[in-house]
Amino acid sequence: MKQKLFFAGSGGQGTLAMGQMIAKAAMDEGKEVTWLPSYGPEMRGGTANCTVVVSDKAISCPLINDADVLVAMNLPSLRKFETMVNPGGVILMNSSLIPEKCLRDDVKVVEVPCNDLAKELGNEKCANIIMLGAILKETGIVSLETIREQLEHMFSGRKAAFLPLNQKALDIYTK
Repeated sequence: MKQKLFFAGSGGQGTLAMGQMIAKAAMDEGKEVTWLPSYGPEMRGGTANCTVVVSDKAISCPLINDADVLVAMNLPSLRKFETMVNPGGVILMNSSLIPEKCLRDDVKVVEVPCNDLAKELGNEKCANIIMLGAILKETGIVSLETIREQLEHMFSGRKAAFLPLNQKALDIYTK
């Protein structure tokens, strides 16, 4: 088993955090993992993407030329990276910010209205956690329980007040 995921969006959308949480959860489950972030110098508002490779065997290189799963948080990311998804792969797109359709018909496209759902919960900053739940539902790459542990770790200390909101965000697609 080897899955290659590519996460893309703008800085501040939690794109790298999604990839990092999946990578850490996969490590906790004893899987082989690479996580390779890339972002522009602007950080918030600039481009941000990362690759995550999860395998049951050693991974020789963290770089990928194609992906089994693309997570696109905005339209420029979808247009730039949708061609890298293998036929039969999955594209999860934030339909709140992507008003256009995917140009591919040989992949499964999952439209997730992350920002709209996050607004309903009262905080748009949890949009990435809603997408994380959708990723788990579509791929089963790691267990829900392991991701819950990652959430508890991420939202501890000074950030503990945000844990209940993010747990609700995760549950939108996983319950």
